Amino acid sequence: MPPTREHAELKLQPLPHAGRSLAEQVISEVRRAVHTGAMVPGRLYSVYQVAEQLNVSRSPVREAMLRLAEAGLVQVERNRGFRVVLPHPREIVEIFGVRLALELPAVRRAARGDAAGLGAALRATMEEMAAAVEAADEALFFQLDQALHDRLLAAAGNGRARAIVGGLRDTMRILGTSTDDRSRTLRQVHEEHEPIVAAVAAADAEGAVRAMRAHLTNTGLILARQAARAQGEPVDVDALWASIVEEPQPGERAIADETQPG
Repeated sequence: MPPTREHAELKLQPLPHAGRSLAEQVISEVRRAVHTGAMVPGRLYSVYQVAEQLNVSRSPVREAMLRLAEAGLVQVERNRGFRVVLPHPREIVEIFGVRLALELPAVRRAARGDAAGLGAALRATMEEMAAAVEAADEALFFQLDQALHDRLLAAAGNGRARAIVGGLRDTMRILGTSTDDRSRTLRQVHEEHEPIVAAVAAADAEGAVRAMRAHLTNTGLILARQAARAQGEPVDVDALWASIVEEPQPGERAIADETQPG
């Protein structure tokens, strides 16, 4: 629908129309606009506005808005437009609660398998991540980060867990949520993976679990705190984490670890 006076002013750059799908490009542009302040959470925008300024048809914009709505970044108002909605810290904590429940037993199982072969593959990915750090290529770095976690899940043999975690990471990617340089640099993220890879290569299953728990917990808390700051909400993130993410007791084994790979 054409913009009316109730729609907020908007200035976006036309898309290059090359490489990724147009819907993916629209998603990236909306994320960039939110980050730079070109799009303000809570204000009403129209699909027509976005399509016109990005120089695309309304179809890829509608597809992008539906995907962003599914991820929780926008709220669509029928026949009116959409509003940007920042993720609440609780959403982020819940996502990491699920990741911990799935990735800890996965890394334990992976470390008990072909540790040498898997360790070599993970080490190669770590070297690529280090090169991305040196090049300051954040997009490539986080693609490799996701690939490393996915390789561990694949080695654990539970395809459903792998798919669920992949979906959760896609949601975080669409939300545009990543730790900023004020909280943690790419080099520090890379260093957090080092003890995970070292433990897996050494077939140290419990060491791999401890390292993965530390990495995911640190990442989840940083992201939740960033979200709280961005929204100006007085959220006690540590208390929220404690209420949602159940800490395993010493010696406790996850039920998922005893199931057959699927």
